[in-house]
Amino acid sequence: MKLASLHQGRDGQLIVVSRDLTKAVHAHDIAPTLQFALDNWEQVEPDLQHLYRNLNDGVAHDVFPFNPHGCASPLPRAYQWADGSAYVNHVELVRKARGAAMPESFWTDPLMYQGMSDGFLGPYQDIQAADEAWGIDFEGEIAVITDDIPMGTRTEQLHDHIKLLMLVNDVSLRNLIPNELGKGFGFFQSKPASAFSPVAITPDELNDSWYDFKVHHRLTVHLNGELFGQPHAGTDMTFNFAELVQHIAKSRHVGAGTIIGSGTVSNLDRTSGSCCLAERRMLEAIENGIPVTPFMKFGDTVKIEMFDDDGRSIFGAIEQKVVKYTNVYDKQDLERHKPV
Repeated sequence: MKLASLHQGRDGQLIVVSRDLTKAVHAHDIAPTLQFALDNWEQVEPDLQHLYRNLNDGVAHDVFPFNPHGCASPLPRAYQWADGSAYVNHVELVRKARGAAMPESFWTDPLMYQGMSDGFLGPYQDIQAADEAWGIDFEGEIAVITDDIPMGTRTEQLHDHIKLLMLVNDVSLRNLIPNELGKGFGFFQSKPASAFSPVAITPDELNDSWYDFKVHHRLTVHLNGELFGQPHAGTDMTFNFAELVQHIAKSRHVGAGTIIGSGTVSNLDRTSGSCCLAERRMLEAIENGIPVTPFMKFGDTVKIEMFDDDGRSIFGAIEQKVVKYTNVYDKQDLERHKPV
């Protein structure tokens, strides 16, 4: 099943999308929002699946063309967004570039931070930044959405708790990170709003490509229309999604609608390219002593998408442009203090 949220209010309006991403139908008679659906999954999921089958079979009523540009994030806001770093070779590379040794525990205990979740970007919304000097970067990732999970749930018990999957652009402001991490209290200003794919899918949509709690397809990233990377998401994933979910459930109950990210998809085989600028810059620094690839500038675009074995888009694309943000209060203040 494929679900999306149209831009409407803070929490969107839930729609069911056809498998080929060409048409859709409103689901408000079943669930007004995706969060409502997740809160009541056992009751509403059979009806949503029935509507999905009818849509694909061509017998649904009030069908309309699916336009991903009209979509918010599947969950426009969420109670919790926790992003991991499951591709540890990526972490090792980051640390190697700055001459820092990596603790052995990184291979056995996942890294994770809790990010901004009170307002996500839609898949075609601009990335706003006040200053290019902040080091604007994209990060292509995969995420899962869960239902309610009791504290202490183990990996072998998590099959039925992962309800949906999405793609992510976890936007990072790289040049703000060192000072923040130097304080020893984690990311905050350096991690603005993330964007998610237009469509969230149930794991069964992946057929045999979803196993071991991993997505076994390549994640394709284009920067300004040119292929930047297409690493395989099922390869070199040190911690699978069950292990990431178990990590956050160790000491707390997890609420329905929680989103857990994989971290930047990365392969040891560097011929597949990268899913973020920082990784390419690290490789350049290791090889040549200095990074050459710049971070994103105003006007740059990034596109993140995943295709099945027949070349069909699975989640739809995230496609965003970086734009300069000017604080509206600053403009008003200038007007008030403008000389007469």
